[in-house]
Amino acid sequence: MSITVVSPGLLTSVQDAGRFGYQQFGVSVSGVMDPRAMRIANILVGNDENEAVLECTMLGPELRFSAANVVAITGGDLGPTLDNQPIAGYAAIVVQAGQTLRFTVLRSGCRAYIAFAGGLDIPQVMGSRSTDMKAKIGGLNGRKLEKNDEIGFRASNPDVLNLVQRRIAPEVAARESHTVRVLMGPQEDMFTPAGIKTFLNETYAVTNESDRMGCRMEGPVIEHRNSGDIISDGIAFGAIQVPTAGKPIIMFADRQTTGGYAKIANVITADFRIIGQLKAGDRVRFVKTTIEEAQDALLTERAALRALKTMTGPAKRKERKPLKPLPTKEGG
Repeated sequence: MSITVVSPGLLTSVQDAGRFGYQQFGVSVSGVMDPRAMRIANILVGNDENEAVLECTMLGPELRFSAANVVAITGGDLGPTLDNQPIAGYAAIVVQAGQTLRFTVLRSGCRAYIAFAGGLDIPQVMGSRSTDMKAKIGGLNGRKLEKNDEIGFRASNPDVLNLVQRRIAPEVAARESHTVRVLMGPQEDMFTPAGIKTFLNETYAVTNESDRMGCRMEGPVIEHRNSGDIISDGIAFGAIQVPTAGKPIIMFADRQTTGGYAKIANVITADFRIIGQLKAGDRVRFVKTTIEEAQDALLTERAALRALKTMTGPAKRKERKPLKPLPTKEGG
């Protein structure tokens, strides 16, 4: 019971929530670029929301199924089809053995996520199934998918319950520009007031130098007080480094564990879904927010995911334990 990779697409890899607790040893967190899309896809097929998925970048893969299962595709719209017939994103879809899932053209976003009911048969490495392609660990042999790869299902479930309820409106749409909320710091004091004003009032464009490690942005120079160099310290997802040249770099899932450039701000967790879908040419404006507003946004997102779980209901029927025989009197 598996999928066979007929064509791997541009960059398709196994990812989950990430490999936490090992940055002190130089191991990247990795994980999905758009955590919200991953969680929604998993909820729609009845998985734990942090189950491993396939992350597909720009041009999706072609996958042939040897067993029936239920899938959901979320995130960017890469034009999914099943046996050449268009299928909906953000919906649980039954796929039969012998059918082929393909992607045609990028319509919005940058990355799509495919969840499979029952999960993929990929071993955990340091508590995660995520692929760290630089270190060559996790996922499928520590690399992106290649032609003729086969990945099994741990426990396929083609009979997922409540299929009608397992769909929501797509969340990623094509936009001319994106607004991203940030918390200032931790090295905000290394920038002049004019530099901070530039950062918060100008528009920046994603350059071609963008990948799962981070993206360089083009736009007005952000002025430092002296230089952009610091003693290396830890880097979080969404940290915005500004080297001495004055152009921002947003750090992503495969970021290095430490870095020596001043960080002017950090994208809030609730907006990872925005930066995870950025591609070359996209335009971004940064908006300062507060810790309280960032926490409220995260709590709102978690509440929405809980509501989705409630709406979709259980994925499987509960197995009933056999009734114990009634006690009888001796000799009766």
